Amino acid sequence: MFGNWKRILALAIPSIFSFATATLTGTINLIIVGALGAVVIAVVGVTNIIMYNAWALFSGFGNTVNYLVAQSYGAGNYGQAVRRALVALAVCLPFAALVLAAGMLGSEWLLWLVTGSREMADTGETYVRLRFLALVIGVFSYVFHGFFRGIGDTRTPAALTLIGCAVMVWLTYALTYGRLGFPELGLTGAGWAFLAGEAVGLAGCVAMFFIKLRRRFGIRAGAGFNRAESRLILLESGKLGIQEFAMSLSMFLFTMFVGRLGAVALAANEIALNIMSLGFMPAFAFGATATILVGQEVGRGRPLAGRRHGTDVAVLGGIFLLAIGAAEFFLAEPIAKIYTREPEIYELVARLIMVSAFLQLFDGLLNFYAGGLRGIGDTTFLMRTSFICSFVVFVPLTYMLTFVFGWGSIGAWLSLYLFLTLFAFLVMLRYYRTDWLNVKQKEAD
Repeated sequence: MFGNWKRILALAIPSIFSFATATLTGTINLIIVGALGAVVIAVVGVTNIIMYNAWALFSGFGNTVNYLVAQSYGAGNYGQAVRRALVALAVCLPFAALVLAAGMLGSEWLLWLVTGSREMADTGETYVRLRFLALVIGVFSYVFHGFFRGIGDTRTPAALTLIGCAVMVWLTYALTYGRLGFPELGLTGAGWAFLAGEAVGLAGCVAMFFIKLRRRFGIRAGAGFNRAESRLILLESGKLGIQEFAMSLSMFLFTMFVGRLGAVALAANEIALNIMSLGFMPAFAFGATATILVGQEVGRGRPLAGRRHGTDVAVLGGIFLLAIGAAEFFLAEPIAKIYTREPEIYELVARLIMVSAFLQLFDGLLNFYAGGLRGIGDTTFLMRTSFICSFVVFVPLTYMLTFVFGWGSIGAWLSLYLFLTLFAFLVMLRYYRTDWLNVKQKEAD
């Protein structure tokens, strides 16, 4: 068991670092531009919501490459692993072009639609356009990251994320305020910094894939486009994209409901979510690790070994989350005071943290076992369950507990964790009721 745990940690810790770096960068960038005023802060916050939902649709490409490459790599079929990554990059192109066109033409309208403010729409139009361009670049990087993780290399995505984020933070400061010899561009400068950071990250991915791994994997830029593989990747990416988008859109509606409770409730909600991201990051990282290990064992023709790896990931990841939850529970108020000194806000934040400190274990179980199901290619179940739990359970329950029962923010957060608990239970049940003896590598028709 402990040998497995060592392997799991070797894969998971760089992923935790990678996800945490990206999250911290967003926080630092918001702090840097915060001096530009409330309107700019609001524009950046709203833009982040728009980008997250747009990214969710595209995330399926990277997650699909992750599990398909893991299976191919486990089977020793390096040519198929490379071909699947290249096909995914090609399939991304038309969808990226459509989203980019929508962003370029509709950025002002999107801001106005979400905020209802003409001032915010005018202020953030160029910034949103630059963020859409950065999003498209980031999508291709995520596909490369899926390949790297699929072959068991989680350090390369972590290193490239660190470099890209460092460039992003440095240029945000330099271009926003005209420091270090750069022009003062305000919010637009922050948009250019975001774009530059993503571009540097993608350049690093291209160099690692086509130069460093070229000889080992026999990589050629135009090799092996396959129509059947294209259909497979498009179908699987669509299902995983819908799974992620259902959750992101339901969280957007959750935030809208909390926003109707007033500024204090919304501020406490955003701070609590930021704090709880300390638990989200390990959950995502161990989930990705489960996909890698399960997928590789399926490729090797040892699905029962993959099932055991998935269980070990869940046990070790659960220990991580329980330790984090205990720290959050007992230090809830001191942690909340780091963000604000207003008693009305930090007291509500502390209550929200204490409610969710141990319940976040269920978010972890959801990610761990969903990662294992991705490893065997059980994507239809994940898509359907995500959609039903999000819109049949989570959204109506949030409205009822928040407004009908009058429980306010506490009701909203209880509905969030009831949703995650139900989703986790269904995914875990599916994982252990799967006929693992008949699990095989996913092949194109």
